[in-house]
Amino acid sequence: MNTTAAASAQPRLELADPQAYIRRQVGLVGDRNPLEILAQTPDTIDRLIEGRDATLLQRRPFEGKWTPGEVIGHLIDVEWTYGFRARMIVAHDRPALLGMDQDLWVAAQRYSARCAADLAKSFRAMRGVNLDFWRALTETELDRFGEHAERGHESLRHIRVLLAGHDLWHLDQLKRYVEAAAKMD
Repeated sequence: MNTTAAASAQPRLELADPQAYIRRQVGLVGDRNPLEILAQTPDTIDRLIEGRDATLLQRRPFEGKWTPGEVIGHLIDVEWTYGFRARMIVAHDRPALLGMDQDLWVAAQRYSARCAADLAKSFRAMRGVNLDFWRALTETELDRFGEHAERGHESLRHIRVLLAGHDLWHLDQLKRYVEAAAKMD
């Protein structure tokens, strides 16, 4: 089963119940500073894949799920998407924020065939640019908002927390997928 078929068989949480998705992401962050989480993610990715054979990171350890490399690729896609959305909010009043089909994006980028270490480097570079952006926002700018197609009203302050929670969710996934792929030997 490909990832697109798996996705269509069971709706993703963010589509099936946007409020549950938001609660999960916010709950993962808790009282922690989202900027600190965002800053630590590239190092955590590096630790999780360090010393791993490139072909191991291209293995699909669970039928219908992503490879470890595809998880990193998804983080790249989200970095693009959230970075664009945040810049739209800063530059425009109440912009529409489009959703994305994460499985289509992952498949279209062919992340399963790409080197996970190279993807991690790309993610690190993009996160660095976006962290500079997030850190430069004023308190007033953090209260600016857009209208997400599936989740409704979202301020930059809220999006920053969602992004940090998204990182934590997928870092746990990456850890589990790397461990499972290693056991396939």
